[in-house]
Amino acid sequence: MKNIKIGLLPRIFIAIILGILLGGIMPHWLLRVFATVSDLFSEFLGFIVPLLILSLVTVAIVEVGHGAGKMLLATVLIAFASTVIAGVLSYGVGCISFPGMITSGTDLDTSAAASAVKPFFQLDIAPLMGVTSALTFAFIMGLGIVAVDNSTLRNFFAGMRDIIMLVISKVIIPLLPIYIFCIFIDITQAGQVTRVLSVFFKIIIVIFILHIFWLLFQYCVAGVIVKRNPIKLLYTMLPAYMTALGTQSSAATIPVTLKQTIDNEVSRGVADFVVPLCATIHLSGSMLKIVACALALMMMQGIPIETSTIIHFIFMLTITVIAAPGVPGGVIMASLGVLSSILGFGETDLALMIALYIAMDSFGTACNVTGDGAIALVIDRYFGEKKE
Repeated sequence: MKNIKIGLLPRIFIAIILGILLGGIMPHWLLRVFATVSDLFSEFLGFIVPLLILSLVTVAIVEVGHGAGKMLLATVLIAFASTVIAGVLSYGVGCISFPGMITSGTDLDTSAAASAVKPFFQLDIAPLMGVTSALTFAFIMGLGIVAVDNSTLRNFFAGMRDIIMLVISKVIIPLLPIYIFCIFIDITQAGQVTRVLSVFFKIIIVIFILHIFWLLFQYCVAGVIVKRNPIKLLYTMLPAYMTALGTQSSAATIPVTLKQTIDNEVSRGVADFVVPLCATIHLSGSMLKIVACALALMMMQGIPIETSTIIHFIFMLTITVIAAPGVPGGVIMASLGVLSSILGFGETDLALMIALYIAMDSFGTACNVTGDGAIALVIDRYFGEKKE
């Protein structure tokens, strides 16, 4: 029995169910205990997010900056373009399909706060800097380290990244189910749980269809460029897709992605370069999820939606989540700062984003890594060894 481990996704589902079942029958003192836990976790999360962005983006810039050649630039540009276009696609589909699925209602944070019990105490853990400041500082330090080739600073930020990743994997992720449990207690108390769950199921179906369409689109484009059958190319990558469904990690799936990419007749040198790089910077599947989920929550609460704001959000998110931790839910952790600073999401909104994202984490990761194979095909067409 000691060897039996329950994954993050089942624990999230259990937390949601328990929060719904117990939210209306808990004694007041126990509700206050969980309210205290939720408040402390939220404050700690707000403190960690800017540091996460600073360390990840700085190291990513340094690592890319030390690369050389047109192939690096082409890979980065294609990966970023794919991620941004996926976000715009998700926004467009959401604007068309969501209004018929979602009815506007009360602000979830205000509603939950009005009905929720107060914590026993509150601890103000102010972040060392804002999200925009963290991004700006990361660009300054990343580009500066590349320019002066300072190994001390490079090692410092690499060590900082490792520490923050350790905090995410050993503290934040294990405590997430408890946090989600606390939030769903609040939502149950506010009488909003039925609306939230109905939106959950509808959005998950739409995003799954979006993922399939996006993969077909990527391989159709790659197929036209390399003049090969896109369906056969995509079929060859299915083992990588299925592996990612199980691992929920692009990094852990790299060996399988690499093998299947080579099986698609991509040059070994190109595959060895593109696949590991895209595992950290190509996040189109994750972008599809985050934009759709954010749009759904905004519509559900009647929050005004402006195209310029969403486009700004997509571009900032693309930069923020590069080199996100190789742990389940790492990308959504890195995106919380952008969600709150640009879209104005509060504690309840962010908790629901985490729950929605992790509920579909496997599919997003699978879409990411399978799309890496399409990018490798395009890069190989222009930079690979010429085939007779």
